[in-house]
This record gives sequence, structure tokens and C-alpha cells, in this order.
Amino acid sequence: MLSARDVKVLDINSSFFGVPEEELMENAGRSVANIIKERYKPKSVVIFCGLGNNGGDGLVAARYLSRFCKVYVVLIDDPSKIKTSLSRNNFERLRGIDTVDILVYTNDGEKIDNIMDKCDVIVDALLGIGLSGKLREPFRSCVTYINEYSKNKHIVSVDVPTGLGTDISINPDLTITFHDLKEGMNENRCGEIDVVDIGIPRDAEVYVGPGELKVFYPKPSSSSHKGDNGVVLVVGGGPYTGAPVLSALASLRTGVDLSYLAVPKRVSGFLHELFTRRERYSLLPLNLIIKELSDYDRLTTKDVSSLEELIKKSDTILIGPGLGRDKETIDSTIEIVKICKNEKKSCVIDADALFAVGKQIDILKGMKCVVTPHRGEFFHITKVRLPDNIEDSEGIVKEWAKKLGITIVLKGKEDIITDGNRLKRNKTHHPSMTVGGTGDVLAGIIAALLAKGVDPFLAGCIGTFINGSAGLSAFEKFSYGVLATDIVEEIPSVLKKYL
Repeated sequence: MLSARDVKVLDINSSFFGVPEEELMENAGRSVANIIKERYKPKSVVIFCGLGNNGGDGLVAARYLSRFCKVYVVLIDDPSKIKTSLSRNNFERLRGIDTVDILVYTNDGEKIDNIMDKCDVIVDALLGIGLSGKLREPFRSCVTYINEYSKNKHIVSVDVPTGLGTDISINPDLTITFHDLKEGMNENRCGEIDVVDIGIPRDAEVYVGPGELKVFYPKPSSSSHKGDNGVVLVVGGGPYTGAPVLSALASLRTGVDLSYLAVPKRVSGFLHELFTRRERYSLLPLNLIIKELSDYDRLTTKDVSSLEELIKKSDTILIGPGLGRDKETIDSTIEIVKICKNEKKSCVIDADALFAVGKQIDILKGMKCVVTPHRGEFFHITKVRLPDNIEDSEGIVKEWAKKLGITIVLKGKEDIITDGNRLKRNKTHHPSMTVGGTGDVLAGIIAALLAKGVDPFLAGCIGTFINGSAGLSAFEKFSYGVLATDIVEEIPSVLKKYL
């Protein structure tokens, strides 16, 4: 069953994958009209329309029904208050049609009474999914009013009965719902349910799009303070200098307030040198809070206890970028993951940390955790080689995510994101993103989303889309010379475009 947010995601992603919302509304309204025409063969129909897109579906249905019978449209309030451009456009298309009369519920009470007595079918297109608590006026009285006629007329609800999920709702004989059942729907509350296809493309369901980002990205509130929008700790570096820095900067560009970077002396010394220069990219690490580890070029067991306090101060820990596979580093990584588990901290486990946890895979069970392997790293974790066919790989990755109780983001030509129950793929990226460091950027983006309170599965979905979209944006500027730093710098443009 689909939630209100799921429906919004599908609508936005449908447009992204080639089927605009106006086409979906047209298909929805036409389907409602055809079903009413074939089932009831009415001479007159009254359609109660709200001011949003549910009302817009009713307005489209009115236009199609007007070809076969007399139609009365009852707007819940003055037409000037229609909320969406789609609904407003469809309202304007009704003007001047001889077989359509338009009334307003709050103004035309006596006229509406006379129409209701004579009509064959009453259509409820007042409000869609996602309500809770109590209906406000004038919707509440309108629902009561329509229900008074339920014994003598055919009542049809569009998508969901108005008030579903509240203390009072329409009691329809038939609910015509679109694409799939919605949360809370059953025959006791919806009458007979007819699910119709309105042309949502398969890609909108299979793949991540801007819908997940637009609906689930948590924007800062006007009253938020430093730290309220997420604190990330990145533990990495040693053999590789840039990887943890890319991750930490990506987390900041994705919108967290603070990014701690715990790195060996070799990396912190390199960053100190950068600070003395006055170049654009050299100044970016000034935004990071650096914790210098005890050893020159590796994470050691001495660092575990000193990092514990920093782990407690952070919302999400990203461990792995540039870490290396020294034996003591592997042992230290496992201990840090155990601390995160005990502290109930969300984690992103990437790169060399995947190799470490693969030696004690069960420590991941029960963690709020996203792991980000490519196919080879997936083998290190599970000892299972994935087939070349992506559909076959999906089942295996989903099974392992379910077994471990975590979210897996399998990076590839098409990324697979699954928490063992839900599964999506991402194909938004560019071949130029094979450049080193793009995986570190992705890990930092996902860590930021987790720190901001996004569900791990959705963090994986949104993270892959942001990373891929930033890569596409960078390609427009730099062609096949895209660098990981370019992708970091394009993250804000992706957020601006879709939020």
C-alpha cells in the first residue's frame, strides 16, 4: 500500500522519467469518467471537488462525463482559492461547456439541494490521501452532507474517500483508486475498490529520482541551532590522503552542520599545508574539525578509546575512506564499529572498513547502518560472487540486507539499494564518474543524510541520486575531465534544483 509521501514521490518521478503530472491527471479523470459511464449510465452527475489535485482529477472527470450526461461541479470554496496550477487549468477548461454547471458549496446551498435530489451519481473528489485527526470546515460538513444521500444514490470516491484516516469520512459504494492501494484502504471504509492504471512509468517505481530527494530531504527549520541539522564523524585516511577529506566535505555540502575528520598525522599534516595556501580548494578543509590520530599513517588500537567521546558527540559515523588494510587498523575498525553499535549510532561503512567488517560480519546485525560496496567488496563481505545480470543480483543483495538487518548500496552501472524489504535502483550518473574519489563523495552524502535523520534505505536512495546528479552537472562543465572535487562542488546545485 502507498503512503501519501509514496504517492508524491511517484508523481515527481513520473515527470522525471517522461510522463508529466498533467498527463497523469488527465488519465485519472478520464478513467473515473469511463468507469462511471459504463457502470451506472447516469443522466446527471454531481462532482464535489476540492481545491487541490484530487479536485483536479474530479474536474477532468467532469469534462469527459459532460460528453454523455449533465454534470454539476460543486467546488468546496471559491474558484480563486484553487491551489494548484494543474487544477486551475482544468477548471478553466470547464468554463463554457453547456452541459456543465459550476456551483460553490459555501454559497449555493439551496441549488445544490435540488441537484442532489435529482442526480444519479455523486462523486467525491474533495481531498486525497494523507489526512489525520479531524476534518476542517467546510470539508467536515460537506462529508456529512454527502453521506446523507448515500442510501439513495451511487457514491463514488476518487482515489480515496475524503476523510479516510480521520474521525469522519465519505461512505462510498465505489472507490476508484490510481496505480495501487493507499494506506488505510479496505472495503469496509471504501466500498468496492477499483484500481486503475493511469500511466505511471515503470521507471518511476524501479529507479530513484528527484521525488525521494524532494519529499524526504529534511530542510532546516527557522529555529534550528548549530548541530541540529546533523553532525558527521569521518574516520579514515593513512595510506590515502584525499579520500576522507572528500567524504567530510561532501557531508557538509549535503547540509550537515558539523563534520569531524579523524585522520592520522600524515593526513592532518597535509591538510595543515593546504591551509597555508590561498587557493580555492585549499581553503575548503578549513570547514572541517580535525582530530589527529596517534600514529603517522594508520589507525591503531590506541585511537579507539580517544575516539569514543567524539563518537558520542556525533550523529553518524562514516568509517573506511582511505583507511588501508593494516592488521591493527582492521582490528581497530571492528572495535569502533562495536562502539557505534553500543551507542546506537548510525553508520556508513565504506571502502577498507568493508574488508574489516567482512571478518566479523555479524557485528552489523541490528545496526542502523548503510554499507556501500562495489561488486568486489560485496564478495569480501559475503563470500558470494554476484552474477552479471542485475535482476539476478537484486535478489542476492536483498537477501543479504534482510539477513543482516542493514541497508546495502551496491555501486555499479546501476546502483542497487535495498534494506531487505524495499529495493530501488539508481541509474542517474555519468561514465566519467569512474574517476577516483566519487565513491568517497557518495559515502559522505549518505552519512550526511543519516545524520539529518533520514531513514537508511532512503538515505541510500537519495544519496545515489544526489551523487549521480552532481556528476552529471560536473560533466556539463568539465566533460571527461571531471574530478571528485567537482562533484562535491555541484552537490549544492542539485539541492537547489530539486528543493
